[in-house]
Amino acid sequence: MDLLTLAGLAGLALIDSTSIGTLVIPIWMLLSPRLRASRFLIYLATVAVFYALVGVLLVLGAEAATTALSGLSDAAWVNWAQLAIGVGLFAYSFRFDGKKKRGPGRADRWKARLTGENATVPAMIGLGLGAATLEVATMLPYLAAVGLITSAGLSAPAWLTVLGGYVLVMILPALLLGAVRALARRHVEPLLDRVGAWFAKHSDSTLGWVLGIAGFLLARDAAVRLGVLNQWITTG
Repeated sequence: MDLLTLAGLAGLALIDSTSIGTLVIPIWMLLSPRLRASRFLIYLATVAVFYALVGVLLVLGAEAATTALSGLSDAAWVNWAQLAIGVGLFAYSFRFDGKKKRGPGRADRWKARLTGENATVPAMIGLGLGAATLEVATMLPYLAAVGLITSAGLSAPAWLTVLGGYVLVMILPALLLGAVRALARRHVEPLLDRVGAWFAKHSDSTLGWVLGIAGFLLARDAAVRLGVLNQWITTG
């Protein structure tokens, strides 16, 4: 796996780290005056394990599909279709400008549960599973990352390590904020409040970035296999 692919995976993981489940909810948890560190870590561990298991299933499923359909990825029409999808996603991403106003949604209901006094370990596990499950349908960066990991042709220990590192990067910002809160709570609470409000307000813009990056990576992979980039460089 080359450095460009690893950098792309790191970028996708950082985008995944800004979702409601991996950052907004943890920030709301950190704003709770009675939050226990163990509850916070249990929630993040639940989200991380869930994503890791989904990733393993996706990679194994992708490998099985690759074996069954060997040679299909080399077909020109498949690569052109992937290129068209990538370009289409990239173009479609510009429609998400984040200017539409929305009323209270599931994020507000999650916040109410998290800032209550009755938060228990089962509640944290359930909330983590619920948040991650609801976001599966929109986990485009993660799907793109799994595709990159699978196409790299790594051994099982290698892709498991890369996948584990990806999931760790996903929850790393929340872990760092938790550590900062524990060390300087009074100083960071205003910042956490502003960050949480910003991500809740700009969820559409975040989705636009997700679609744009996923589309770019898909188009780039197809263009490389089709030799389109080499033709552009040569003719340019």
